Parts: sequence; C-alpha cells; structure tokens
Amino acid sequence: MHTLKSDIKKIGRLQKRPNFLRVAKEGKKWTSKSLILQAAPNNLGQARFGLTVTKKISKSAVVRNRIRRRLRAAAFEILPGAAKPGYDYVLIGRHETEKKDYTDLTKDLRWCLKRLELLTE
Repeated sequence: MHTLKSDIKKIGRLQKRPNFLRVAKEGKKWTSKSLILQAAPNNLGQARFGLTVTKKISKSAVVRNRIRRRLRAAAFEILPGAAKPGYDYVLIGRHETEKKDYTDLTKDLRWCLKRLELLTE
C-alpha cells in the first residue's frame, strides 16, 4: 500500500487542456464498464494523469465531483506501482463509476492498463 505523499511525488498531474487533447489524439484508448482510459507517451520518463467527468454523465456537480474523487483515489493507488512510466494517462468517468464498488473500480483500471499493454506488474 502506498502513502499519498509518496504517490504524489511519483506521479504528476495533467491540468492543461492541450495535454488532454494530445493524449486523445496521439494515444490509445480502452473502455471498461466503469471508466475509459486513454494513454499516450510523454518525453518526461514519469507517469502523469488527468481526470475528466463531463456534464453528460450528470448535471449535478456533486455527483461529478464524487466520480472525480473516486477516480483520483484509484489513480493514486494503482498508477504509481502498476503503470508504465513515461506515459500520460487520462481517466474518463462514466455512469457506472459512481455506483461501482471501489475494488471493482481499481480492477477495471488494472484491466485497462493490461489491455493497453502498459501494466508493469
């Protein structure tokens, strides 16, 4: 189990729109029931991730923020140890993200990484 402080140092964040657009354009994508994972190589040698939850999922900001928190927690738990470094990852929330059991959500994230051939474990 990782501590949050050490995870933040190991994994960076995507926050600017051009980074998200680059990952969508250049990267690979895999869809599971609870999330969509996009991944594209970066030249940094470090993994970074970003989150997206649109108003198509829910008009309620409360629901969208809950989905974001769940995705962020899954990313901090799984990506530092299991994701190949040198890639940017974008996690996109879906309707199922809010309702799905957290352990299933982390399994879905691992499964997406495996299908994209980016799982290191």
